[in-house]
Amino acid sequence: MTSAQAVTVSGIAAGYGGGDIIRDISLSVEPGELLVVIGPNGSGKSTFIKTLAGLVRARVGDIWLADRPVTQLSAAQRVAAGLAFVPQEYNVFANLTIGENLRLSTEFLQRERRDAASQQEHTLAMFPEVAGRLNLRAGHLSGGQRQMLAFACAMMSGPKVLLLDEPSAGLSPKLVTEIFDKVKAVNRSGLTVIMIEQNVKEALRIADRVIVLVNGTVRLVASPDEIRSGHDLHKLFLG
Repeated sequence: MTSAQAVTVSGIAAGYGGGDIIRDISLSVEPGELLVVIGPNGSGKSTFIKTLAGLVRARVGDIWLADRPVTQLSAAQRVAAGLAFVPQEYNVFANLTIGENLRLSTEFLQRERRDAASQQEHTLAMFPEVAGRLNLRAGHLSGGQRQMLAFACAMMSGPKVLLLDEPSAGLSPKLVTEIFDKVKAVNRSGLTVIMIEQNVKEALRIADRVIVLVNGTVRLVASPDEIRSGHDLHKLFLG
C-alpha cells in the first residue's frame, strides 16, 4: 500500500449484531483533503465513520492510514497512529474544566510533558474561544462552545486525519457557520478531514469532495460544483 493517500478504505463492511449496515465501501482520501459524507437518515454514515475510528469493527475489508494498516487496531491505537474522532454526542466531560478536558484527551498517549504542553499551546492558538476559559467547567458552555472544545480536544493529539460526526447537529445557523469555518481553517493548515454531515448546503460550501451514501453503499462521489450543477440529491437519497 502506497503512502500517497492519507486514508485508504478497501471493501469494508460493518454493522451491529448479525447484519451489515455498510457494505463494500472503497475510497481514498488525499492528504489535506476535506471529504464530506452525506446521505439520508439511516444510510450508514455514522457507522462508516465509527468504523474508521475503530469503534465499530469492520467485518471484511481493510483500512490504511497512509501506508500503515489500521484495520486491526483499537480506537486508542488509531489515535496514537494519527486518527482523531469527534463524536456527535457526549464529546466532552461536562463535570471537568476546559483545561482538564484538554489534558485528559491525551493522557493515554504517554507523551513527554513538554510535548503535551507544546501541543496544548498550539491548540489553544487555534481555538481562542476556549483559551481564556481553562478553569470553567465544560458543563457551563453553550452547545457551540462545547463543540469547539470537543474539536480542540481532538486536535490535542496532533492528528494527521480528523474524523467528525455531524458537528453541526443541534446548533443554530450562526453557530453552524462558525463551526464549519473552523473546520475549514484547520483543514487549510494541512490536516486531512473526513466529516459526516446532514447540513448539505454548508457541507458543500467547505468540501473539496463529497460522497453520497445511500442504504449503506456509495451512490456518488463528486465535487461540490458537480453536485450543485448536475445531480438531484433528492432522487439520489431516495434511491
